[in-house]
Amino acid sequence: MFAIFLTEAMDPFYEICSSFPTIIFTILLIFCVFYWVLAVLGLVDIEILDFDVPDSLDTSGLTDDLSNLNVMSGLLLRLGLNGVPFTIVITALALIGWMLSFTVVYFTNPFIPGTLLEFLVGIPIFIGTLYVSAMVTAAIIKPLRPIFQSANQEVQKTILGQVAVVRTGRVDKNFGEAKVEDGGAGLIVKVRSYKDEEFQRGDKVVLLEHVTAENVYKVISENDFTG
Repeated sequence: MFAIFLTEAMDPFYEICSSFPTIIFTILLIFCVFYWVLAVLGLVDIEILDFDVPDSLDTSGLTDDLSNLNVMSGLLLRLGLNGVPFTIVITALALIGWMLSFTVVYFTNPFIPGTLLEFLVGIPIFIGTLYVSAMVTAAIIKPLRPIFQSANQEVQKTILGQVAVVRTGRVDKNFGEAKVEDGGAGLIVKVRSYKDEEFQRGDKVVLLEHVTAENVYKVISENDFTG
């Protein structure tokens, strides 16, 4: 049955998969498949690639700390790609983008002579495909948000009052993440400081309050808590 994949009839399929812009989605899709295999085997966590997404579209601080992927976070929020693990978002984007790109290239390439022209035409195809994929993905994950929010509410009951370590470049009243040790791989939670306090990566904070509407934890420094 698998011998068909080695026949000459499959050459056009492989050619499109390895040509621009489909190859970008092909590589991304292979990465996602590899990741999910590891996840099924229990070797990686579903939220291993997650990072903090801001609570609003205020982009004034997006360029303050590029190491924290602030720009990406704001873009995800603007496109409606928030509220679920990033691994689910990137998998849906890769799959939908691959199918759209493959289809468009399949029907347009016969009318485009020359490799250079194919590349030039591929640029708008890639941009358009990526945008449409993001819109479709946003629609798909929208009903999933309440499920993950419910799961987070169960977790928050057990970790209030515990010490967490800041994992982002900063934590302030609008942005930040911290890691809580749970005896396993650890839990990554969104945290916000009270008032104008600001913490740096590696600082220890205590989770005092869970804000359900925003799914974030209000924190204070460990020193203030114990002192």
